[in-house]
Amino acid sequence: MTESRAIDATERPATRASLAADFARLGLAEGDTVLVHSSLTAIGFVVGGGVTVVQALLDAVGERGTLMMPAFTSYNSEPSLWIAPPVPEAWWPAIRAHMPAYDKRVFPMRQIGQIAEVLRAWEGTLRSDHPQVSFVARGRHAERITADHGLEFEFGERSPLARLYELDGSVLLLGVTHAHDTSLHLAEDREPGKEVVEQGSCVLDDGRRVWKTFRDIARDDSVFAELGRDFDAAHGVTPGKVGVADARLFRQRALVDFGVEWLAERRAASGGA
Repeated sequence: MTESRAIDATERPATRASLAADFARLGLAEGDTVLVHSSLTAIGFVVGGGVTVVQALLDAVGERGTLMMPAFTSYNSEPSLWIAPPVPEAWWPAIRAHMPAYDKRVFPMRQIGQIAEVLRAWEGTLRSDHPQVSFVARGRHAERITADHGLEFEFGERSPLARLYELDGSVLLLGVTHAHDTSLHLAEDREPGKEVVEQGSCVLDDGRRVWKTFRDIARDDSVFAELGRDFDAAHGVTPGKVGVADARLFRQRALVDFGVEWLAERRAASGGA
């Protein structure tokens, strides 16, 4: 939704107080640990934009809660695997040779949105060290969530997603669908038999800029929307409204466990091992 369409779709401007009330009606509560995927324009016109949304989310979870969002730098990745968009093969060596080394203090996100960018810059926010798929978190469990983000199998057992699973936290899809639900990548990692590929990123190693390669699974998020619809149906997840956006709140552990079984059944049905 464009900004002008967001204005046209809005009956009255959303405020910090109105958004906090919407989050409470959805079920977000004091002390919750929640991973948020969001679209600012989907909410409609918000007085103060992304800053107001983050304020309202922090109001909802309170001092005992934890707010978490993706902070991906997908441009710092193996260029031969780029598909959105791809680049000419002749460019690949130059990209590997000249990509700046990842610095979590300054590297901007790519295609994550204004709300997550506001949280990244918020005082007290921590960011994980992965050069390609970092997460940011603020609150009670922020240090545990962002610590020791492993380079290999980036969404797997040494990722912030696995820490959220351990904490039995929630996921809030705010104006977006399961197609953008990164917790399903953890389900991919836990469903056996995936092809392993070579990824790469530019990092600092003992103070030197290095293009480092590492293993990851071949990921396929093209099935996430279908998987998510089946999860919603099976678990009775129905959207509520935040501003004018559809929003869904659910336990991440339930989604990941469902996703592992769903992916295994799909693999078996297609004749996979």
